[in-house]
Order: sequence, then C-alpha cells, then structure tokens
Amino acid sequence: MSLNNKALITIYGGSGFIGRHVVRAIAKTGARMRIAVRRPELAGFLQPLGDVGQINAVQANVRYPDSLLAAAQDADAVVNLVGILFPSGKQTFKAVMDEGARNVAEAARAQGARTFVHISAIGASPTAPSYYARSKAAGEEAVRETFPGAVILRPSIVFGPGDDFFNRFAAMARIFPVLPLIGGGKTKIQPVFAGDVAKAVIAGLTGKTEGHDPYELGGPEVLTMKEIIRRVLAYTMRKRLLLSEPFFIAKLQGALLQWLPKPLLTVDQVRMLETDNVVSEEAKRAGRTLEGLGIEPVAIESVVPDYLEQYRPRGQFSVYRPEP
Repeated sequence: MSLNNKALITIYGGSGFIGRHVVRAIAKTGARMRIAVRRPELAGFLQPLGDVGQINAVQANVRYPDSLLAAAQDADAVVNLVGILFPSGKQTFKAVMDEGARNVAEAARAQGARTFVHISAIGASPTAPSYYARSKAAGEEAVRETFPGAVILRPSIVFGPGDDFFNRFAAMARIFPVLPLIGGGKTKIQPVFAGDVAKAVIAGLTGKTEGHDPYELGGPEVLTMKEIIRRVLAYTMRKRLLLSEPFFIAKLQGALLQWLPKPLLTVDQVRMLETDNVVSEEAKRAGRTLEGLGIEPVAIESVVPDYLEQYRPRGQFSVYRPEP
C-alpha cells in the first residue's frame, strides 16, 4: 500500500517506547494515524510529531475485543506494538501478547485492513525457557492463523532515548558500587535502534517485505552483556566493580525483586538471559534482516552516549570522549 494523506493506519500501543518512533516515521509520510491505547488522555505528547489532525488517540484494550474493532474501523493498515516486559495484575503475558495479539488480528481482519504488521521478539519460540518468549511465539501463531498475510518483525533488545535497557544499567551504575554479571555476562545481545525498527515497520506497510517468515532485526554489533555494561560505564564516566553471578543466584534475587511495582529483575528475565538474543544465520541467508530491507543499522556509539549524559557525575557538563 502507499503511505500518503489518504491512508489511515491504526497503531495499537502507539504511545509506548517503540510506538513514538513508529508514529514519527509514519508522520513523515503524511498518512493519518489512529493511536489505540488504554489511556488516550496520556498520549497527547504524540501530537507534535505530526501535522494538525494527523494523529488521533482513541481508547482500546487488547483484552476487550469490542474496543479493538472500533479502533480499526476504516483502517487501511494495522500495526500491533502492544507488549509487556513483566506481568502485572490482569496484564499477563498470555492475556496481552498471546490472546491480545489474536484479538488485534481479528479486529484488523474484521474491519477489512489490507496490511497487518506485528511486532514480536527475537527468541520467540514455543520451547523457549522464558514465559515471555513463549507467549511471543503463541502471539505470532495466533496472528498467522487469523491474518495469514501479516508481516512479523522480531527485534532484538531495542535501544534509544527513553529505553528500559541502557537507561536501567546507567541508573544502577549511578547508585550501586557493584554491578552483577548474570551468568558471567556471557549472553550475546544484538541491540537495535528504535528508529530502525520504525523503518522496518514502514517497509512492512509498503510491501517491501517478502514471504511469511519473520524478519529478525538486529543492530550492527553483537555484544556480550559484560561488554554492554562496560560501555555503559564508559558512557556514564563511572567505575564500578563487575561481579559474576550464577543464573541460579540471579533467579533467587528475581523471585524477590519481581514483586516490586516496577521490578529491577524477574525470574523470567533471568531465564531470557540463558539464551543469546541475536539475528539467526537462517534469517541472514534469507535476507530477512534490516540489511535485507535496505536499512543500514544505526550503531550504539552514535546514539547512546548522548542520552546517557544525565547519569554522568556532572551531567551534561561531563564531556565524554570515546576511546581512539
């Protein structure tokens, strides 16, 4: 489909971290957007990303199919960005990322949307050790069954201003003298810039993806968790002791910390760290990557140091100089 001022796109979860990047990218095409979120009154910050009347927030909840139908009415395309990192009350992995994904796909099909783009995650598998990854896999299967032509995108850990990855480690480095390396910090990650994920969504909406297999989105570097934390310390200009911690000890900590309103760690997140989170060789061979879509991935070094300056000893007045 063509993205222009005649197109209407419904974006479920469009006010989240990835959502604001997707909204910004689509706004540049001139397409109109309906942002379907649980609290539309809190999505006003998206308005400056587009022209007057281009972005309209409406109420919808993936646990209530009727609200999803209303949000998808007359939409040419639907994008599903809804996801959670940890369960809370009725917002469980199954309700949000499994059944919720099916509900969104059913609404898109019922309202006659021509295109459906669904955001999953690298590592999604029915046999994965974490509930998160298994629910993502169940959501993918539900989407395929309901909307056979759907485009499924699997990003690795997503970074960018306001992320919950680099910012979390930087905040910990500001407070704690010792930082844990769960599993020895050997888990490999391929962080991808949120703006690149947004470009992949545009590619999916405009028919540039091929086939029905998921596209795996990763950045230009594969790093271990130990290397990532060392970079965070360099960017924030702090020195901290790094202590190797076995997975079973981290699970015990997660069992306690996961009861906090916004947990620093959960048992399920430790399970996720038991598996590398990188683009598969199969996806590379098939061209189901950012590069295969003609997108040059943005490097961590060109983005992350700028938004982590708030965690430096003197904030913006601390001058970070990358090592030669």
